[in-house]
Amino acid sequence: MVAFSPAEDESMMQGEVASFAKTLRLRTREFEKARAVSEDVRKAAHAMGLGALAIPSSCGGAGLGLVTSMLVEEELAYGDAAAPFGLAGGAAFVRAVLELGTDEDAKRILSPLAAEDGYKKFGAVAWSEKLPHPMRAGFSTLAEKSPSGIKIRGEKAFVVNGALADTFIVFAQADESRGWEGIEAFVVDRDAPGVTVGARDVTLGLDAANVTSVSFAGAPAIRLGDGRDVSKKTLRFFVKSGLVIAARAVGLARAAFDVTREYCDTRKAFGKPVGHFQAVAFTIADRAMDVDAARSLVWRAADAWDRGLDENEALLHSAFAISFALEAAMRCGDDAVQLHGGSGFIRDYPVEKFMRDAKQLQLCVMTAEQADQLAATLEVGEPLALGAILPTPESQNTFV
Repeated sequence: MVAFSPAEDESMMQGEVASFAKTLRLRTREFEKARAVSEDVRKAAHAMGLGALAIPSSCGGAGLGLVTSMLVEEELAYGDAAAPFGLAGGAAFVRAVLELGTDEDAKRILSPLAAEDGYKKFGAVAWSEKLPHPMRAGFSTLAEKSPSGIKIRGEKAFVVNGALADTFIVFAQADESRGWEGIEAFVVDRDAPGVTVGARDVTLGLDAANVTSVSFAGAPAIRLGDGRDVSKKTLRFFVKSGLVIAARAVGLARAAFDVTREYCDTRKAFGKPVGHFQAVAFTIADRAMDVDAARSLVWRAADAWDRGLDENEALLHSAFAISFALEAAMRCGDDAVQLHGGSGFIRDYPVEKFMRDAKQLQLCVMTAEQADQLAATLEVGEPLALGAILPTPESQNTFV
C-alpha cells in the first residue's frame, strides 16, 4: 500500500514541532544577530527530544526512523533553516557515530547528548580540508600509530559546531597507499593536547551554524568502529546526513513559498493582486510544484532506508531527493526575492535570508552535483568510489 500521509503519531509530533517552529520564526533575526541559537531555545528543543530523535533508546534517545526525522527537520527549517544547526548535539555527528561506530561507541559517545543537560553539549564532524594532497588521493590529515596509541595530525576546515564541540569525529588518512579507500574515522576530545580551534568563519547564510577550522597536532584519538567496510559506512553516513539537509531545504522552500504567496496576494498593481498576473502566477505554481515534489522525494528516500530496501535502491532514491530538494530551495528563495521586487533585498522582509540560507544549504554535507554523481554512478552500474562521489578537497568542499 502506498501512503502519502504521516502516521497518527508522526502527525502529532509534526504538529508539536510546527508550533515550536513558530517561535523560531519570530526570533530568527535575533539568532542571526547573535550568530547562535539562545540557550532557552536549545533547552526547550532538548526537552522535546528533538536532539535525540535518532539516538537509540539504549543510549537514552528516541531511536526513531529517518521518516520521522525528516518531518521534524522540515518543520524546524520552516521556522528558521539556520536554527537546527545551532541546536545541541549535531545531526551529522550523531549520524556518523551511528553509521561508523559500534554499539559500545554509540553508548559512550551519544548517551551524554541524550542526558538531562544534553542541551549544553555539541559534537562535530571534521571532514573537509581546504586544499588537496599534492601527491596522492585522500586526506592530508593523517592518523599515525605511535607506542602510546593513534595520533591525528593535520588541519580540517568548514567544521560545523567546531568551536562548540566537546567531541570531534575526525576523518583522516589511516593508509596512504590506498587513497580514499584508506580513510577512517577517529574520536578526538576537544580538550585533548594538540587540538586547536580556529577563528569562527563568517558565512553567507545559516548564521546560527558555528563554522571553524580545527587543527590537530598529534592529538590522541580512538578509532570509531571496527575499521571494516569504512567506505561503505562513510557513504551511508553522507547520504543519510544529506537527507537531513534535504528535509531542511524543503522546510525553507515551503517558508519562502508561503511568504511570497501571501505577498503576491496582498500586493496590488493596476487594480488587482500581482499574483493574478500570468507571469507571476506561473512562477508561483512552479514553486508550489517544487515544494511538493521535493517533499515527496525526501519522504520516499527516508522510507526506503527505514524499510530496509536494497541499499543501492535507497542510495538512488536519496540521491534524487538531495539533488532536487537543494535546487528547489534555491529556486524558491531566489524567486521569493524576485517577486518581492525592491523589497526583496531589504531586511524588513525575510526573503533575502531565505535566499542566502538556501545557497549555503547547497554546500552542506552533499551538494546537488555530488548527489547527481551518485545517481549517475548507480544508474550506469559503475563502482561506488568515494573520491568521485563525496565532497573532497579535489572536487567540492562542504560544511559538515
